[in-house]
Amino acid sequence: MQFSVDEQSRILEMAWEDRTPFEAIEHQFGLNEKAVIKLMRKSLKLSSFKLWRERASGRKTKHLLLRSSSVSRGYCPTQYKQR
Repeated sequence: MQFSVDEQSRILEMAWEDRTPFEAIEHQFGLNEKAVIKLMRKSLKLSSFKLWRERASGRKTKHLLLRSSSVSRGYCPTQYKQR
């Protein structure tokens, strides 16, 4: 798949977000978890990719089946501040 710069930027942003599950990325952009990992590997420096992989691997909120039912939204309430 070919993505615009804005779409690719949004995919990378969603992948870094703790509360955005891989399933949401797949629903919106058609990329499964393996494809997201491949895109992140290609787009990030090696050290940044390793940090992201370690972070994403340990997050239950990155997978819908593992996340608690109390997590009902894809972002933290303080993430998007009023301007």
